[in-house]
Amino acid sequence: MPHYMLQWSFTPAQAKAMTENPQDREGPARQVIEGFGGRLVCYFFMLGERDGVAIVEFPDNESAVACSMRVGSSGAFAAFETHALLTSAEAQRAMQKVKSAGVAYRPPSG
Repeated sequence: MPHYMLQWSFTPAQAKAMTENPQDREGPARQVIEGFGGRLVCYFFMLGERDGVAIVEFPDNESAVACSMRVGSSGAFAAFETHALLTSAEAQRAMQKVKSAGVAYRPPSG
């Protein structure tokens, strides 16, 4: 199955709720991901611009988008991002397509 990286930032209200009532959020994340046919590979809280990251598998882009729409529309997140990930072999096949396509890109000119 294709892999995706999910990144999120909780709203201030959600962050406050978790500090007042510490809780494991991996279970609810796993449940919603599995509800859309996916599999949670790993789940981390993190430091920096975002509060957390997960690597997940979904059967297709539509399932990944549906899950992201469900979670993102919950109101619990100030930001929620979904990024498709490529294996090294997939990236190499893409590079080969560039090489064999013979298509050029003409950038804007001034």
